[in-house]
Amino acid sequence: MYVKALVLAISVSLSGGVPTALADETTQQQVKQMTLDYPNTKKVDVVDDYFGTKIKDPYRWLEDDRSEETAQWVTEQNKVTFDYLSQIPYREKIEQRLTQLMDYEKVGSPFKEGKYTYFYKNDGLQNQDVLYRQIGDGEPEVFLDPNTFSEDGTTSLGGISFTKDGSLFAYSISEGGSDWRKVIVMDAETKQRIGDTLVDVKFSGISWLNNEGFYYSSYDKPEGSELSAKTDQHKLYFHKLGTKQSDDTLVFGGSDAEKHRYVSGYTTEDGRFLVIGAMESTSGNKLYVKDLSKPDSQLISVLDNTDSDTWIIDSQGDTIYLETNLNAPNMRVAKVNFNHPQPENWVDVIAETENVLNVATAGGSLFAQYMVDATSQVKQYDMDGKFIRDIALPDLGTAHGFSGKEADKELYYTFTNYKTPGTTFKLDIQSGESDVYRESAAPFDSEQFESKQVFYTSKDGTKVPMILTYKKGTPLNGKAPTILYGYGGFNVSLTPVFSPSRAAWLELGGIFAVANLRGGGEYGKEWHNAGTQMRKQNVFDDFIAAAEYLIDKGYTSSDKLAINGGSNGGLLVGAAMTQRPELFQVALPAVGVLDMLRYHTFTAGAGWAYDYGTAEQNKEMFEYLKNYSPVHNVKAGTEYPATMVTTGDHDDRVVPAHSYKFAAELQKKQAGTQPTLIRIETDAGHGAGTPTSKIIEQYADIYSFTLFNMGVEKI
Repeated sequence: MYVKALVLAISVSLSGGVPTALADETTQQQVKQMTLDYPNTKKVDVVDDYFGTKIKDPYRWLEDDRSEETAQWVTEQNKVTFDYLSQIPYREKIEQRLTQLMDYEKVGSPFKEGKYTYFYKNDGLQNQDVLYRQIGDGEPEVFLDPNTFSEDGTTSLGGISFTKDGSLFAYSISEGGSDWRKVIVMDAETKQRIGDTLVDVKFSGISWLNNEGFYYSSYDKPEGSELSAKTDQHKLYFHKLGTKQSDDTLVFGGSDAEKHRYVSGYTTEDGRFLVIGAMESTSGNKLYVKDLSKPDSQLISVLDNTDSDTWIIDSQGDTIYLETNLNAPNMRVAKVNFNHPQPENWVDVIAETENVLNVATAGGSLFAQYMVDATSQVKQYDMDGKFIRDIALPDLGTAHGFSGKEADKELYYTFTNYKTPGTTFKLDIQSGESDVYRESAAPFDSEQFESKQVFYTSKDGTKVPMILTYKKGTPLNGKAPTILYGYGGFNVSLTPVFSPSRAAWLELGGIFAVANLRGGGEYGKEWHNAGTQMRKQNVFDDFIAAAEYLIDKGYTSSDKLAINGGSNGGLLVGAAMTQRPELFQVALPAVGVLDMLRYHTFTAGAGWAYDYGTAEQNKEMFEYLKNYSPVHNVKAGTEYPATMVTTGDHDDRVVPAHSYKFAAELQKKQAGTQPTLIRIETDAGHGAGTPTSKIIEQYADIYSFTLFNMGVEKI
């Protein structure tokens, strides 16, 4: 397919980070003509029948991630994309500034295991953070360096777990961004490996039973492609040190009569209880508990249904503490005697309030972290629910941490927001006094920028919050390049967090706007449910209304507005741009769920049905999904925004076929002159563990593509 893309580049300078049009627009306008020779994407005759409706799927062949034909298509698409990006005159300059903004020492909060204090540190541009340790105020030493796992940094460190005495250490690694992990055990003192490496572990924690072994979760290795084949039955195993993985004990799951897509198992800090959660989807879990102090004890059912999200957070003797949204959409904390743990016996420790609760324990206290309009408020309680104090925070933003061990006298937490790099504080649990433990070394002057929260009205009258961050003095004349970001699903809350890559956008004079859409968790379970299944359109309406607000209030205009989101947020961008293509200049869907009729047929995708429903559920659900599925709503003869789809070839959560098929549809049907590109990262997955070098390259490409297609010629 041969397409000529005319890119109108109005000469605009970003003077001091604030866009300013040059005086003589007539003489300064330059029309740059780039020839985009898109690869030919063949069509195949594949038709599915949904309740009597025939749906063509001409690009089904791109779902085969193991075929040479798909690999060749990826290579050809990347050549077009990277050739285009290389011609943008200021791409290298943006990459240089991103490199500078990322190049500072980053040190995580310390935590104690045995006689050592551990912490993560990145010297600046290391691809992966390094785990250090020290004794007291002694000289830190490298304990584990993930940068040695692979030459290009694409093998990353996943979860870690120490035994209670700190003598044994287990960690998982991901290769090429895959969700499939390996687990390695070592002697923490000598750093020598113990036993064989466990393989084919997925969606799993690592939880020790004394020093005997640990619990982990996985699926049977699927037939066919491990990156895309359906995985539908999760299982919990116990691995005893010194034995082969093939001899591991199946603890929970594996019954054909009752399948669970997600199973987790963990021990309480005192080692008394094994807690098992079983989920059919990403929302709602059954809950079981086992008394490990009695060898022959049986699993006791705490909840035998998936009507709530409920987890055991602590135990003291026979008393177990639970965090739950059962009869409390905004969450509450309850306690109950282990011997009679059913809900009718629960006693509230921290009752539900109007704000969403997330609780952690440390030093014999409960730290209640509330979300108030997507920002943090923290309160300290004793284990009986008696209020102790409010924890003073320096500003509106996000505070995270507040967890620790029962014996801890102090804990560490981090405060950040969109313009403020994270500062780590040390909190004395007894007195409540907080002191700065470590300030960020980020080379970013936050005083030059401001964040403000606004509330706008969605299509059905719902008030939705949005936080805007930009350089002070930015004129509200509709000319500021703006990225509108959203997610809107799976009870996920978008709270203010500093990012060096976003800081680069702010320095370029851009506005960064984050809308807290329905489907997220910002206002509890009801807010989440309002954006699920037959109410999913609410999410898209909220996002579109955010764009209209930004334009109406003079922050930006349609020709300076980009939309961005990843995963479920990639779906959000795909739906918004196909429903209102004239509203946006640039669309940036990342690792998106874009084929809503087939998403549930890949990997663990069927577990997302709580949010989406499935096309096989019933005719009404099929019709609803078909009406917004981005792949199925690209219309010939429509002018779509300049689009750069991004994905990873090893993404086994949202398989890249979603992005491949969407890009193919756009390239075939785009009626306008705007480019339609797909950027496919090789040896990369859904995003976790992405090496620093790749992050810098990705954002240099995203920002240069965005600004260039907004008509910004130089920076």
